[in-house]
Amino acid sequence: MASTSTRRIQKELGDLMNSPPKGIQVVPDEDNFQIWTITITGPPNTPYHKGKFKLTADFTKDYPFKPPVLLFKTKMYHPNVDSDGNLCIGLLKTENWKPATKMSGVLQAIYDLIETPNPDDPLVSSIAEQYTTDRKGFDKKAAEYTSKYAT
Repeated sequence: MASTSTRRIQKELGDLMNSPPKGIQVVPDEDNFQIWTITITGPPNTPYHKGKFKLTADFTKDYPFKPPVLLFKTKMYHPNVDSDGNLCIGLLKTENWKPATKMSGVLQAIYDLIETPNPDDPLVSSIAEQYTTDRKGFDKKAAEYTSKYAT
């Protein structure tokens, strides 16, 4: 009999495959469907436009009672993503996570964070500082990273 975690992951994956969010593609690992590779296309009118950003989602046996671990595999110049690919998004923080949270909502929140960074809750304070004080410089550097790493 499948565990709660397994059934939930299968349902979430089915939902995402049947109606994928705009600009987001999900591919489960062939050998372990608890690991997904996610590709997010950079939102228009941002320095990330046309970039292809890869992430992994790793679901533990405690899912949906604990959030999945999401990690950017594509380097990105962003105040809420560090050089190791960790991302800072309130929805995935243990104290904010709710078992009813759906992965489609998580992925949409990540897309929205790429589109509109949150400099008030940064992982990289120097990038957040540049985002708020020198937006033109930030956009230029973010676009350089996008063309170098996200193609």
